[in-house]
Amino acid sequence: MNDIEVDTVLFDFGGVIAEEGFKDGLAAIAKANGFDENTFAKVAHEAIYSTGYIVGRVPESIYCGALREKTGIKGNDASIRNEIFSRFTVRDWMIDLVKTLKAQGITVGILSDQTDMLDMLDKKYDFFKWFDYIFNSYHMGKGKRDHSLFDDVVYRLKTEPDRILFIDNNPRYVDRAREKGWKGIHYVDRDRFEKDIEEIFELK
Repeated sequence: MNDIEVDTVLFDFGGVIAEEGFKDGLAAIAKANGFDENTFAKVAHEAIYSTGYIVGRVPESIYCGALREKTGIKGNDASIRNEIFSRFTVRDWMIDLVKTLKAQGITVGILSDQTDMLDMLDKKYDFFKWFDYIFNSYHMGKGKRDHSLFDDVVYRLKTEPDRILFIDNNPRYVDRAREKGWKGIHYVDRDRFEKDIEEIFELK
């Protein structure tokens, strides 16, 4: 069933469990306001960290206000949120994988740099119930940019680092997990991912 002694699988949310709503939402906002998508995305990503919104230090209103101030975009907080929120579509086939792993006795969790929007998305899709752990930067007070986050997660899981498999669409965070002794899969697309995961688990 499990050829390399993995007992815990942690999934990133946007880009793995769900479509990449933040990236796609930012692209839509940039287009509507006549901005270059890549430039706008860089500003938006930096602002979500510099304001502290990603780690729960300030509310959404502070982040949206900073984004308007830095870029001059139009739209109130609700319209900005909706452009992002509406594009986070949970992938049913990925949830099916989570269920399969859990049925095989594997601990499953989410490890994601998300805001309180993740809680809102759960109210819409009701997916938290399939996971044993939800590690969300907004509630943990630190994100994946902070190396110590991975140590905190190991402590919470009460397992050995080399028994954890982490799946993320950001290769930098997969590398960071591996530096901490975890196993990792860089999610690129469904076909490649399914081949990668089947090298570790015998999926039925």
